[in-house]
Amino acid sequence: MMRRYIMTAAVMIMAAPCLRAQDDVPDAQITIEERVIDNTPDSLAKAIGFRPVPGSTRQGNNPVLFLIGDSTMRNGTKGDGSNGQWGWGAFMADFFDTDRISVENQAMGGMSSRSFYTKLWPAIREGIKPGDYVVIQLGHNDNGKIDSGRARNSLKGTGTESKVVTIQETGATDTVYSYGEYMRRYVNDVKARGGHPILMSITPRHSWVDKDSTVMQKAPQDKRLWVQQVAEQEGVPFVDVYNRTAARFEKFGKEKVKYMFYKDNIHTSAFGAKENARSAAEGIAALDNSDLKDYLKAPAENNTGSSRMKGCPVLFTIGDSTVKNKDRGDSQWGWGSVLAEQFNPKKITVENKGRAGRSARTFLDEGLWDKVYEKLQPGDFVLIQFGHNDGGSPNKGKARGELKGTSMDNKVFKFEKDGHYQVIYTYGWYIRKFVNDAKEKGAIPIVISHTPRNRWKEGMIENNKKSYGPWTHEVAEQTGVLCIDLNEITGQKLQKMGQEAAKEYYKGDHTHTSKLGAQLNAEGIAEALRASNHPLKKYLNKKK
Repeated sequence: MMRRYIMTAAVMIMAAPCLRAQDDVPDAQITIEERVIDNTPDSLAKAIGFRPVPGSTRQGNNPVLFLIGDSTMRNGTKGDGSNGQWGWGAFMADFFDTDRISVENQAMGGMSSRSFYTKLWPAIREGIKPGDYVVIQLGHNDNGKIDSGRARNSLKGTGTESKVVTIQETGATDTVYSYGEYMRRYVNDVKARGGHPILMSITPRHSWVDKDSTVMQKAPQDKRLWVQQVAEQEGVPFVDVYNRTAARFEKFGKEKVKYMFYKDNIHTSAFGAKENARSAAEGIAALDNSDLKDYLKAPAENNTGSSRMKGCPVLFTIGDSTVKNKDRGDSQWGWGSVLAEQFNPKKITVENKGRAGRSARTFLDEGLWDKVYEKLQPGDFVLIQFGHNDGGSPNKGKARGELKGTSMDNKVFKFEKDGHYQVIYTYGWYIRKFVNDAKEKGAIPIVISHTPRNRWKEGMIENNKKSYGPWTHEVAEQTGVLCIDLNEITGQKLQKMGQEAAKEYYKGDHTHTSKLGAQLNAEGIAEALRASNHPLKKYLNKKK
């Protein structure tokens, strides 16, 4: 694939790497991930202590939403993501009005419908009060041997038959029922306590029909049909999480779905867990036989894209304070706030969605990218520029750094401030995600190297020849998008002006620009577009 980027306004498309990046990038202080044992019967006593006492989250007379499931709902002994895997129950509260209902994740990894019912369910059942809701999603572990090992398998189907078995390792006896019978027992136990049961299908695995297919394996017909049949027989709500999430994953495409899972093809990363939680919430919202939907949050207001004119694209800019700053009067300005001056306002609108102090990772973590992604339409454009805030520690101090480079490497970090865990990827991974997400929506992304700093040595302005410049270009090459080397374009102009004259283009420090400096950067972007054959070029103002 031909490398597509611009070094200066006079050069169209180059085939050699950009050799400019900030030199003083501090090393990330990496915390090695903590190893944990997943919640299995072997670690049952330890694991129970990390879950809330059933019903203890209740606020006054408000109902409780209990979540019953396995590791796809609550992962790891502590359920805190310290192994990089997350269950969707950890994010379910994000979809509910927690002033009116509390969400209590009582799931535990390694559990089948059988083992959960015998080992954990009695205490939870006692915590249920009239008006509570109980979501039940089990089935991933209803397989294997019935009388040895974990001895968690249930009988197949939804019949009423049972079988008495002797556990080989312990000599204990157990009466085993069908998968459907266990689900019926949960349902009837909840009803007997005055609660409202909701059955859900299992979550999808990372499995495609074949290596060339863009269609995911459909839900195992046995468990999906069995749980749906029980829901119909008992007259209770059913939510098909599997097919809802699988349909979304198919739209995402294979590359994006890869990071929806972590370490294996069953357990989700935080990204995948949030998608499953979204599927569960959407399924609840669509139910016509449950009023649990009345406790869902109203969708957050998102005015991104509000400038859109009928039949015209929107140009979105994302980045840090060099893209968006105070942007008024004699303050510091970002180039995204003056970029519209370069474009024909009758053909395109410009929305500056940059945010000061953000790295590529924190822009994603804080949901700032989600607001843009949600409103992207085919034919829109996205200018992406990060790098000024990406070089520090991932988990200490301002905790906004990423791993170096553009590889697929990742590590689990424990954050110094609050002790939470998070999987951190490389700088290039985050830029690549923005690019691929934009493409997924039919938008056209452009990556831009970060603006030059007003720092000089022996009469030469600082350049970015070691890290973020080349990394930005590597992402452009990997994804086949245009890269504008703004660091080089503006840097050359400032070099010609000289160190003293360059001061006028900065405000307050050596990084943030005055309005004049912001306009210089915006002009550099326009010049680079004019020197290219990029489709955004046709929306520029005619050159005076």
